[in-house]
Amino acid sequence: MSERPVHEYIKELSEALVQLSDKVLQNFREALYAVTHQDVQSARKIRIVDDEIDQTEVKLEEQCLAFLALQQPVARDLRTMVTMIKINDDLERIGDLAVHIIERMPELGPEVMGRYEFEKMGNLSAVMVKKAIEAFVSGDKQLAEKVCEMDEDVDAMHRVVFKKVADAMKACNTDTEQLLAVLSVSRYIERMADHATRIAREVIYLVTGEIVRHTEDTFEKLIQSLKD
Repeated sequence: MSERPVHEYIKELSEALVQLSDKVLQNFREALYAVTHQDVQSARKIRIVDDEIDQTEVKLEEQCLAFLALQQPVARDLRTMVTMIKINDDLERIGDLAVHIIERMPELGPEVMGRYEFEKMGNLSAVMVKKAIEAFVSGDKQLAEKVCEMDEDVDAMHRVVFKKVADAMKACNTDTEQLLAVLSVSRYIERMADHATRIAREVIYLVTGEIVRHTEDTFEKLIQSLKD
């Protein structure tokens, strides 16, 4: 490893991270499609791809740790490797969310997915992840901050779903299992946006050295949405 310039290894690992993010996002979109269209074959494929994502995540982490051990980077190079390890973990967790979504397929369908606008919510979260990765590649602090701001839009959509479900549960002849599934899917998509925000914050750390964390108050906002 020491025979090649450090920046070449970092570029190679960064490209692998981008490829992983593309695969994760595609699988997430496929999960929403599978549930909306009740596509069992696509659901099976999503589980297979998630196994591939897990294997890639482990391999990439091992490569990053080997780089740290052998190169002992400092300053910006060290921050880059730490950031990559954390982003790698976030991407793997987003991959898990795709599997969680298809697990709720039996309770859902086209009408329910459309009523709660999960495609719109999912697309916005996916855009956040994509922009967060772009911010990492380009070292764009302003783009990373924009991703953090977008998180509120997804949170707002999640609160709307939460309130709709809470109101529906008060009605007679309520399909409780379906409503719980709706809440779960909304939460999974909202969690994806949270991971995108985490990635964006890691980018801010990479660029500035500033650690930005512990500003979430999602639960309090959910409770307030019921009072409004």
